[in-house]
Amino acid sequence: MLFKNKPAPLSGGYQYIIAGLGNPDRKYENTRHNTGFIALDHIAESYNARIDRLKYKSYCGTAEIQGAKVLLMKPQTYMNNSGQALVEAMNFYKIPPENCVIILDDISLNVGKLRIRRKGSDGGQKGMRSIIYLSGSDAFPRIKIGIGAKPEAWDLADWVLSRFSDDDRKLIDAACENAKSAAELIVSGNIDKAMNLYN
Repeated sequence: MLFKNKPAPLSGGYQYIIAGLGNPDRKYENTRHNTGFIALDHIAESYNARIDRLKYKSYCGTAEIQGAKVLLMKPQTYMNNSGQALVEAMNFYKIPPENCVIILDDISLNVGKLRIRRKGSDGGQKGMRSIIYLSGSDAFPRIKIGIGAKPEAWDLADWVLSRFSDDDRKLIDAACENAKSAAELIVSGNIDKAMNLYN
């Protein structure tokens, strides 16, 4: 099987979706909970893609990644309803969960640490919970980016909606580059390699 890692063409033109999770509105820009947006913007910039079309309750763009046509999505439904946007696009383009890469924040990981999973539970992340609930599947490859554990004196909501320190932001920027490389490997059919390199 010479081309076993080459993505098989799917109906609708797009073969993959890469969705970064976050909250719309200017007040949430660059907060910890918007790490998925930050990472997706980094991927888009790397491919000279503009995420500026409003469709499927999301800002969308298109990139060719590893020979596959990829829909880049930033859901505008607020984090807890991310599934509304993603499932709408999946249904329209008939893209299975296995071909939808989700990039999201994770408070259980140190800042900038990556954890890649082929599938699994939502891990307490409400955006992922919405996606699993509305799609009826947990088979979404995901790239989790650590935003650090909540300090004892902080309320959880205040922590995830806080902004990164300058030092932490450097770690996040490095993590976004690793997330881009991991997403490229997943799209090319090499999720095991991505997990081995970045977990």
